[in-house]
Amino acid sequence: MTGKSTHVVPNPDGGWDIKQSGGQRSSGHFDKKQDAVDRAREISQNQNTELVIHNKDGQIGGKDSHGNDPFPPKG
Repeated sequence: MTGKSTHVVPNPDGGWDIKQSGGQRSSGHFDKKQDAVDRAREISQNQNTELVIHNKDGQIGGKDSHGNDPFPPKG
């Protein structure tokens, strides 16, 4: 596992940004959180990374794994 992840984070100037773990630049800026989550999910699926969705206060609100999951669901 590479440990890379795609994050949806609040932008201090308003709206939402998509950032890659370890990266400073935004991969996209969106006015609506859901639009950012939808795009970040596409990026995460394409790169087989974990999607990490942050709340407005910056805390992690949810995660969604796309490949390389160390604990895949049983089923």
